[in-house]
Amino acid sequence: MLDHKGFDLWADGYDRSVGLSDEADTYPFAGYKNVLGKIFETVLQKEHPCILDIGFGTGTLTSKLYENGCTVYGQDFSEKMIEIAAEKMPEAYLYAYDFTMGLAEELKKRKYDFIIATYSLHHLTDEQKVAFLHQLIDVLQENGKILIGDVAFETRAELEECRSAMQDEWDEDEIYFVYDELKKQFDHLTFEKISNCAGILTLKK
Repeated sequence: MLDHKGFDLWADGYDRSVGLSDEADTYPFAGYKNVLGKIFETVLQKEHPCILDIGFGTGTLTSKLYENGCTVYGQDFSEKMIEIAAEKMPEAYLYAYDFTMGLAEELKKRKYDFIIATYSLHHLTDEQKVAFLHQLIDVLQENGKILIGDVAFETRAELEECRSAMQDEWDEDEIYFVYDELKKQFDHLTFEKISNCAGILTLKK
């Protein structure tokens, strides 16, 4: 797993690396643009929502929401990526904090209409995911939604099939979502499959 220094070094080429994988329709970013597009459309169904982006990176999605009237809060652990994102969103509230340690204290002080996380939470173990999602539910507005776009599979069998196909390219340091396992912890969780290795998990309060 990359630490914050690794992500700082990768920041300048991050968007290009993701784009190449998406265009080739290959793991890990097959379906990336569609994932972000669907989350974008969902958030903008509400007028001027307040959003929290966990692991916003260079602000690829968040900056578009910002441009469309969203109030943006965010948490990321890469100072370099925050610097790039802040240039795109000068009035956003962006905090440097490692989400493997939970939510930054400053972000616990308000409620959000949407909490989004795209290609970030796979750095958490399955146990950490459950604990962190409970923490995020606590800062959601009533009827608010958590939207997670990531490498994700409906079943463990689908994950293993992808792992087998990718062999040496599979990243053993990343822990991907398996919907039917996480569903046991969250009754209101739903899943929309976007590609052979990506989907959107939605958790409503």
